[in-house]
Amino acid sequence: MAWGQIRKTAVVAFKNKYVYTAIFFIVWLLVFDGNDLISSYRLSQKVRKLEAERDALKESIEQDRRKMDELKSSREKLEKFAREEYYMKRDDEVVFIVR
Repeated sequence: MAWGQIRKTAVVAFKNKYVYTAIFFIVWLLVFDGNDLISSYRLSQKVRKLEAERDALKESIEQDRRKMDELKSSREKLEKFAREEYYMKRDDEVVFIVR
């Protein structure tokens, strides 16, 4: 298609009031509307970030649940956890912390 034909087609199309209305409507939807492309993109990014955070928190909850079940299962493991994490000791012991 030659440039002359493209130009004639464009001129004819832009003489139509419906073309102006359609262009105005499309620009309005893309830029000025409350649900424009920029807002939609930002919201989708936020959704992806929150879903990743949710998945990480679910994994953390599952690990904590497993650890808690393990600690509830035996007294030795509970005592070991208390000694390592909270530096607890028996009455007749002395604890030296070396870092």
